[in-house]
Amino acid sequence: MADQWRQAWIEALDELEEDVEAVERMISEEHRAQELPLAKPWEPPAGLGPLPLDLKPRADFILTRQLEAAKAAAMAITANRRQSAFASRVEVGTPGKQVPTYIDCAM
Repeated sequence: MADQWRQAWIEALDELEEDVEAVERMISEEHRAQELPLAKPWEPPAGLGPLPLDLKPRADFILTRQLEAAKAAAMAITANRRQSAFASRVEVGTPGKQVPTYIDCAM
């Protein structure tokens, strides 16, 4: 019984770890090479019970990684919004519109 309980927790932590790894891959440059499906919210398996004490360090490490990934995702979103705002202000040379010109007369 104790082995089944421990194994259930190992499987639950494996699932959480896979989710945070997917987010970390999305944040890194790997996300440009593939489209990742939307993550489904994690729910603990029914009847899981309390976390075995020997698995607490792993659970804490996964939580730390999740928080770091969430922070990195928020920073990436902010940077993307700034870049998008800048790009929207750049003139694209619309046909028929007068574009300011600079002529260096010192030469």
